[in-house]
Amino acid sequence: MIDPDGNQIGVLPTYKALATAGDFGLDLVEISPNANPPVCKIMDYGRYKYEQTKKKQEAKKKQTTFQVKEIKVRPKTGEHDLQTKLGHIRKFIEKKDKVKVTVIFRGREITLSNLGRDVLQRMAEEVEDIAVVEQYPKFEGRTMFMILAAKAS
Repeated sequence: MIDPDGNQIGVLPTYKALATAGDFGLDLVEISPNANPPVCKIMDYGRYKYEQTKKKQEAKKKQTTFQVKEIKVRPKTGEHDLQTKLGHIRKFIEKKDKVKVTVIFRGREITLSNLGRDVLQRMAEEVEDIAVVEQYPKFEGRTMFMILAAKAS
């Protein structure tokens, strides 16, 4: 048994341990039930639970969250439209979100897969100052995509 100050009291029967905890006006909490004999500590259990929840909340505050935003283009998307999409990508990356850039092929455009790869490569080069390619261009059915993430700073 351990007292509230962290000093070891020794091995006591359960009823004596409970009586000692009552003398302190605190709770008897079993810390290590699998030990032989089990280890118990005298503490304010309500306060202990409160501190645990506070620690969890602090850890959650420091946790960073991000979303995966998607930008869709076609192999023959015009220059101005690509510049607009690049502006959106920059905005998303600055907010620390990841961006999935997708090239969609319709009908016979599937034969222009090298054109789609060039579009993705160009977009990656345009934002390489603030972003890195997390997943390189990959073909899936009639779509090709890559994922961009903010550079670690």
